[in-house]
This record gives sequence, C-alpha cells and structure tokens, in this order.
Amino acid sequence: MNNLSSFTKNTYAWVILSFIFISGCSTTIPDNLVPVSVDQVEQAQAWEMQGKLAVRTADDKFSTNLYWLHTPFSNELKLTTMLGTTVLSLTSTMGNTVLELDGKTYTDTDAQRLLTRITGWTIPIDALPLWITGQLSSGDEIISQDALNRPLSLVNATQPPPWKVDFKSWQTQSGAELPRLLDLKRNDIQLKIQINQWQALAAENAPATNRSQQHSSEPSL
Repeated sequence: MNNLSSFTKNTYAWVILSFIFISGCSTTIPDNLVPVSVDQVEQAQAWEMQGKLAVRTADDKFSTNLYWLHTPFSNELKLTTMLGTTVLSLTSTMGNTVLELDGKTYTDTDAQRLLTRITGWTIPIDALPLWITGQLSSGDEIISQDALNRPLSLVNATQPPPWKVDFKSWQTQSGAELPRLLDLKRNDIQLKIQINQWQALAAENAPATNRSQQHSSEPSL
C-alpha cells in the first residue's frame, strides 16, 4: 500500500513551516568519529550532512529537513520538522534496515524495498550517498560535465524507469568539493536535495586528520 499521502497529511503543518525555515538536527556524531578535513570527498571514511529534501509527485508535494549519517557499514537517515521532531527515520546496518514512521517500526533486509513498501517512495537510497557527494554509482551514464569535469547531468537506468540527476550547483565543505543542490527526476516524481552542511568524519585514532569547522548558510530551496 502506498502511504505517501498519509505521510504528507500527517506532517502538513510542519511542511509549511519547513518551507520558511531550516533548523539543524540534534543527532550526535558517534563517539568514535571526529570531524576532519579532506581534499576529495572519496577520502572521507564517513560523513554527516544536513539539508533539505523537497518531494513532488502528481498528487503531493512537501518539504522537510534532511539529516544523513553515512559510514562504511551503516546509514542513518532522518526527516525532521523545523522544531527537530523526527517524522521518519531509516537506519541500515550490515544488511538489516529499520524504518520508523507514524509511531510504528518496520524491518527488512533491503532499505530500498522497505522504503518503497511502506511509503510508496522510489527514492534511490543505495545511490544517493554517492550522488550527494558528486560521485557516480553503478549504472550511471554521464550526459554532461562542466569545465572542471564535474558531472552536470547523468542518467541511471539500472532499475527502469531511469533516474535523471542534475547537479545544479557545487560548494566546498570540509575542504572538498561536492554538490550543493541536486534535482532528481523519474516519471512523475521529482526530488530536490539541498546540502547545507557536509562534514567529513574519520575514526578518532586515524593518523594525519585535521579537525575542521563548518560555516554554511541555509538558503531556501
């Protein structure tokens, strides 16, 4: 059953506020990880990002704050209101995925399958960590690049219908270049992801790491 309409109705009041203002999440970085600076995004052992997700379909449109903590072995994704209230949480660790929505908990061994089954969303969870950092995923075909050989547009048809990804703008965070605004389209669904803060992370005992500080604005999407 498609629960997308139910989700948007339950969060409608928060959606209006989210269009006006973005606030950071209160999620804490695990104790074994520390902020570092990197030259290239692929050098980051792990990372966390805060930004905004806007979703538009033929029937619905909404916007929420987005938090993502990515490590080599796990992903933690949260959608929150401007007051920091979590409306959706998706956590994957070593082949086990837990989705929390509307006070209920669902599990599966596949994050994309679970998200689609419960919410009806076809958001490409597996490819997003790479696209968010301006890297290519399996099956990506570059359509165009800029003068610095960064992707401007790509298509991924691994699971038809294909996703088209446009990298609207770029920025420097934690010493590395990565996208600031992405536009993803597939049939009648469109996702816009704005990356306000991205922080490279590394194990606390990793050699030659530099603690970094973030300074980023939070413009409207």
